[in-house]
Amino acid sequence: MKSYEQQIKDLRDGKIELIEVKKENFFLWRDSWIKQEDKKYFRGIASHGGNVTYVYDETVI
Repeated sequence: MKSYEQQIKDLRDGKIELIEVKKENFFLWRDSWIKQEDKKYFRGIASHGGNVTYVYDETVI
């Protein structure tokens, strides 16, 4: 499994369409996400059970 930092880069570059983060891994994801200058473009879509799917959306204001 790729690190979240690599997955974030791949998502930003369009190599992948989404990142699925399980509830128990949220803080690992957050540690990588919070370092990003463009963090406001990562949109989380909550799922039942506390899991979140992240997409990169530059249309967010």
